[in-house]
Amino acid sequence: MSKANWHNYACNGFYDELIAQPGVARAEAKMLCEYLAQLAPHELAEHKAAAEVAIQAMGITFTVYTEGNMIDRAWPFDIVPRIIPLNEWQKTAAGLKQRVKALNLFIDDLYHEQRIVKEGILPAEVLAQSVNFRPQCVGITPPHRVWAHICGSDLVRDKDGTLYVLEDNLRVPSGVSYMLENRNVTKRVLPELFATGRIQPLDDYPAQLYDMLASMSPRPGEDPQIVVLTPGIYNSAYFEHSYLAQQMGVELVEGPDLVVLDDDCVYMRTVDGLKRVDVIYRRIDDMFLDPEAFNPESMLGVPGLMRAWRRGKVALANAPGAGVADDKVIYAFVPEIIRFYLSEEPLLPNVPSYLCMFEQDRDYVLANLDKLVVKPANESGGYGMLVGPHSTAAEQKQFAELIKANPRNYMAQPTLALSTSPTLCEHEMEPRHVDLRPFILSGEQTYVTMGGLTRVALTKGSLVVNSSQGGGSKDTWIVDVGGN
Repeated sequence: MSKANWHNYACNGFYDELIAQPGVARAEAKMLCEYLAQLAPHELAEHKAAAEVAIQAMGITFTVYTEGNMIDRAWPFDIVPRIIPLNEWQKTAAGLKQRVKALNLFIDDLYHEQRIVKEGILPAEVLAQSVNFRPQCVGITPPHRVWAHICGSDLVRDKDGTLYVLEDNLRVPSGVSYMLENRNVTKRVLPELFATGRIQPLDDYPAQLYDMLASMSPRPGEDPQIVVLTPGIYNSAYFEHSYLAQQMGVELVEGPDLVVLDDDCVYMRTVDGLKRVDVIYRRIDDMFLDPEAFNPESMLGVPGLMRAWRRGKVALANAPGAGVADDKVIYAFVPEIIRFYLSEEPLLPNVPSYLCMFEQDRDYVLANLDKLVVKPANESGGYGMLVGPHSTAAEQKQFAELIKANPRNYMAQPTLALSTSPTLCEHEMEPRHVDLRPFILSGEQTYVTMGGLTRVALTKGSLVVNSSQGGGSKDTWIVDVGGN
């Protein structure tokens, strides 16, 4: 491993989050880059080893499913943070709040008046073919008319420095525990840099999450009983479920731990008998939540839960049915959704998108499969995609057939030149592509995390940042550069 030499660092034509040009750090990253340049190679190696030891000691893992097997792996982490200036982040946070506010109004409308369909803004066939629209939710009004209480919106930066929203995750978004643990690890590895006071804190998330959940309680005058509902230890995000329950000081439960009685209230089984539950932060997909309302064979959910929710006896976050807006085709309509419900222009741009359900768009996509990223409407985790420039002729032919067979299910976007950030590889600092997932909480108030989970494609040249496919993550610093 060699010393960090920023004069030899090549941005390769991409926008780099820390380095403006070889040898020149961006203003918000100057302190970090100078610090790293002073470290001898063995000191860099020691910092990297210290992070790995901390991750092992803290038990930070994620689960990979391969060929029917489940493997718990240590969280892949890079010690070099990604940095965003505070003034830019404040504008970004305002855009995220605007976006989630509009999406909650949109979801509420779809389960009530459907004005946006009647007025021709959203084509009726888009809703008719939505796999995440839940007829069981029609007519229900959750507390504060909020459906997506926790949203994780993925942001990417193009080569001109513009930050785009790539997608919105409104079903059961994950990753926030890794955002918090990344900060804990970084504080252990680079403690002296936090002494400046310029790095904005983000450890108030569990308290904000608790307050948001408590604001939904059907018994507002009392101390609410909040639980985190997990599918169990074999779920890939189980680390996060247990982490958040512990941080909030609430119970972590599985379906069989809860029961709905004749009064339509939800109760938790405890050694002292049944205890009423007010708010459930559920980390189980809609279809497994309640065998009475959804999949009758589900062993993960709670019979009668939807009945209790419909009657307002328990609050659920995120609300069942919120996933109707977690659709990559709906995503393309979000700018119009913002204009329709808020009478405002979007503060954050979408990535230009082509919907294969429209003939003109479909013809363009089929003629340019080698240049575009093609995504199915409801996959997540980077699966089921075609990354045109990295695909074979056979893969392009296969996707052409898939698109023709079910055009509503596919959309395409240009291959973005994702921004890079210096990453400590085996021998030196090298640029690696990154994205960012901030988290937005919506209840009585709206709260945006100070930064988010930066995911990094650890494989050279790769654009795939998902940890299940070879990606890792970094701490994200929002830095106040005022006074420089």
